[in-house]
Amino acid sequence: MRGVFLMAAALSAAAVFAQDVVQLAPDQAKVVLENDRVRVLRFNLPGHSKLPMHSHPAYVLVGFTAAHAKYTAPDGKTTTQRTKAGSVSYSKGLTHATENLSGTATESVMVELKKAGAATAMTTLDPIKLDPKHYKVVIDNDDFRVLRVKYGPHEKSVMHEHPATVAVYMTDTHGKMTLADGTSRDSSGKARDVFWADAGKHLPENTGDTPFEVTAIELKR
Repeated sequence: MRGVFLMAAALSAAAVFAQDVVQLAPDQAKVVLENDRVRVLRFNLPGHSKLPMHSHPAYVLVGFTAAHAKYTAPDGKTTTQRTKAGSVSYSKGLTHATENLSGTATESVMVELKKAGAATAMTTLDPIKLDPKHYKVVIDNDDFRVLRVKYGPHEKSVMHEHPATVAVYMTDTHGKMTLADGTSRDSSGKARDVFWADAGKHLPENTGDTPFEVTAIELKR
């Protein structure tokens, strides 16, 4: 009976820790994009606010603002972290509570990996090899490859390809995409917009008079 009680207690604790942050704190965490591959959350944490214990699968976090946060694990251990505006980080699945130690609000987006299946096929027209001026790798692991994309005014790339990708606009962007079939489409957006793109080939161009920056989060599974 004691063993049954301990097992029940453990399952109950696991259920508590596995709660969804969107359900626990809907004013601070909102879903902005979701499909069968990813869920993208936008966090807006007022100064000195807290998020209760919750869980995430493997994710990439893109910070729009500087942040100073404390994270508490289920065993009570804590860590603190300072990040700059524009920072990008990766974590395997975890459970924690979060506290904004700053007196100012912070904003970020998190790309959660919904299914960690088999590795996807590697692309052959890799922008890192074909256009290193505009594309830099900032994270590369078994789950994601994250690229920092920067274009000057009226600069354009060459035809290249990406696997399925979440694009996070770090600045206002005025752009055009020429597709493999020769057609083109507008790719403009506002800073902090988030878009999903299926795997495919394209040739991007900055059609604006100012530089733009995008964080491209490629799915490797």
